[in-house]
Amino acid sequence: MIHFPGPRCARRFRFAEPILGGVWQGLSDAREFARRWADGGGAGGELPEPNEEIIDDALLARLGGDRLEATRLALAWCSLETWQPPALAVLCRSVEVRRQYGAALLPACREVAALERHDLKCLAYALAVLDEETLVVLHEPTGTGFEIRIGGIGDNFQLHTLLAHVLIGGGHVPGTAPSAESVRLATDPAPAQGRTETVTTGAFELLAPDGERLWNEGLPDDIPVVEGRRLLVLGEPAYRRGWNADRFFPHLPGTAELTRVLPADEARAWFGRTAFAGSGGVGES
Repeated sequence: MIHFPGPRCARRFRFAEPILGGVWQGLSDAREFARRWADGGGAGGELPEPNEEIIDDALLARLGGDRLEATRLALAWCSLETWQPPALAVLCRSVEVRRQYGAALLPACREVAALERHDLKCLAYALAVLDEETLVVLHEPTGTGFEIRIGGIGDNFQLHTLLAHVLIGGGHVPGTAPSAESVRLATDPAPAQGRTETVTTGAFELLAPDGERLWNEGLPDDIPVVEGRRLLVLGEPAYRRGWNADRFFPHLPGTAELTRVLPADEARAWFGRTAFAGSGGVGES
C-alpha cells in the first residue's frame, strides 16, 4: 500500500488514497492471478477474459492454495477495470496525487496491460502524465534549440499543438501556428465537453534523438532521456496530417512554457547527442 505524506494532502485529497490504494491492490492481485494461472499449467497458457462467468471449481483449483484466497484473486481479475473511472477522477484533478502515485502504479499498470486481457490505456496514460517537466526541444530545419516546461499533457497530439503554439506562434521557428481555438481546447481549465469541429494540422515530425518517429498517439513520457534530460527533435512533417483538437483527458488542461532559447553552441552540443549532428547552430539564438 502507498500513502500520502502528511495531513494537508490527506485533507485535500482524502478520496485519492482509498481509490488508488484499491487500484494498487487490484493490479497486484491481477498479477498474482496471472502468475498462479501460468503455474497451474495443464489447460493451456492463455489467460481467461475478465468475466465472472469464468469463476468455477476448475479455475479455483488451477489457482491453487486456499479456496477463499483463490476466489478473491479471481474476483480481482474480473473487476480490475472498474477501478479505472474513479482513478481517473482523482488523477486528472491533482498534480500532487499524480506525483504521489504515478511512479509507483505505472509499471504495475503496464505489466497487467501487457497481458492483453484488460483495457487500461486511460489509466496508464493518466499515470504517465508529466508535470513540471522541462524538455530540450531541437528544431532540426533551423538548427535551433529550446527548453520548454510542460505539464498536464495527456498525449502527443496535445503536446504537438502546444509546441507549435509556443515555437511557431511565438515567432521562434517558421510555420503555421495552431488556431486560438485549438490552443484553448488544449489549455483551458474548464473541462472540454463533447466533440469539437476544430481541427489542428501537424506542424512537425516528432522524433527521438536516434531519428525514430514518436507517434502523436503516444505520450510525452515516450520522449527518451539523454544525460538526464528528455530530448525531443522536431523535423519537417513527412505528410500533412490533421486531428480533432479535443484533448485526451477533458478535465486535465495542458501547459507548455518556453523557459529558455538555447545559445547556438549549446544547441549544437545537444544536436551532437542525436542522429542529427551537424544541424545545431544553423539558426540564430
